Amino acid sequence: CKTSERKSRGGKAEARSRGAAKEKTLECGQIVWGLAFSAWPAAGPGETEPACAVGLPCLILATGLNDGQIKVWEVQTGHLLFSLLGHQDVVRDLSFAPNGSLILVSASRDKTLRVWDLSRDGRSPGRGRQVQVLSGHVQWVYCCSISPDCSMLCSAAGEKSALLWSMRSYTLIRRLEGHQSSVVSCDFSPDSALLVTASYDACVIMWDPYTGEQLRTLRHVPLHSVVDYSSEVHTSSLRSVCFSPEGLYLATVADDRLLRIWALELRSPVAFAPMTNGLCCMYFPHGGFIATGTRDGHVQFWTAPRVLSSLKHLCRKALRTFLTTYQVLALPIPRKLKEFLTYRTF
Repeated sequence: CKTSERKSRGGKAEARSRGAAKEKTLECGQIVWGLAFSAWPAAGPGETEPACAVGLPCLILATGLNDGQIKVWEVQTGHLLFSLLGHQDVVRDLSFAPNGSLILVSASRDKTLRVWDLSRDGRSPGRGRQVQVLSGHVQWVYCCSISPDCSMLCSAAGEKSALLWSMRSYTLIRRLEGHQSSVVSCDFSPDSALLVTASYDACVIMWDPYTGEQLRTLRHVPLHSVVDYSSEVHTSSLRSVCFSPEGLYLATVADDRLLRIWALELRSPVAFAPMTNGLCCMYFPHGGFIATGTRDGHVQFWTAPRVLSSLKHLCRKALRTFLTTYQVLALPIPRKLKEFLTYRTF
């Protein structure tokens, strides 16, 4: 593996103002199927991995490859830190724990998920970086998502049910059953109180991950007035779903050549964008933009609705960040307030 660098096109003065920014290409030697960024904590005196300045955190990138390897890179230098070996087939998706603990979960076509702790020394006998192998799927695992509070993991594997795992005990909590076809994408809300799953059955189901209750189903109805279909039958199979950073919108990409934006409290989309060959979507971390990836090798950027969160929603989000559904239901507060805090008032 090697790293190639190319200076940005700006002149010397511009390069100096940008800190001599360079474009980098990480040569992984394999098809790259999954990516995940994380910050490596600031190194202390005497620590050499990764080789960044003492007292400053480093940005690292994990890449899931076609041969089952996961290669972890230091972004600033393009240096390959180490490889994670264990999967027997394509590593389809990667997810870092949001709390900065360097816990990485990988999803693979070998029908397993693996949990890695990158802070461990992989060279020490008996202390490899692999923490756990999660088995339970019978199909290729497409997608994995860790809840923002780092308590749960959801995985989708082309089966009619998604699996919910505990990130504390690495055991299966429950199967989420309700879709009529393969589940291919999943995402948690920013406060971890909601989970959405997208399926080839053209539906998004919104779940309470703590109870397993289905809260809402969003159905992708063909819009003939918006899209001119060239074929007699065009499926609306979903490919991807994601929450907006403030937790009030969802974005979905489907095979009916539409990117849809949904408001959480409504049952119909609030915005559309025509796109072809869509496979995945992701919100910009600070909101306002959505990136979509396509089969023909393009990433497209779209402006998304911006909203000023109500004080009610901000309070709910703050409370649900550290209270489970069961803890909310046990509070000595009015029933309607409990329903609002548990997202039952849509």
